[in-house]
Amino acid sequence: MKGCPNLQKQRGLSLGGLILALVLVGLAAVLGMQIVPAVVEFQSIKKAVNDARNTGTNAQEIEFSYNKIAQAGYITSVTGKDLTIVKEDGAYVVSFAYEKKLPLFGPASLLLEFNATTDKKH
Repeated sequence: MKGCPNLQKQRGLSLGGLILALVLVGLAAVLGMQIVPAVVEFQSIKKAVNDARNTGTNAQEIEFSYNKIAQAGYITSVTGKDLTIVKEDGAYVVSFAYEKKLPLFGPASLLLEFNATTDKKH
């Protein structure tokens, strides 16, 4: 008989593994807290551009309408001057593009590039 009875191998998370997991979850949470508002803002801009395109009958009206909607929605990343408004086959197509730089820590930052184009207005 040996000194120890049959012991099964221990299973579980060590303290080092737990700390590593917590650090990874924390980093994911910090990234999420920075990225989610930027994506929500992008969706708001897309909706404002579509609404402006649907209410305007020419490029100037679309730009003016977008500026009004953006002002009411506290949208500052894209102005009416940033919109590219083109008439294709008698319909207006509005597009925009912008970048958002999110500082993370120290010299590290995250660059998000957003762009969208509306469908043709019939």
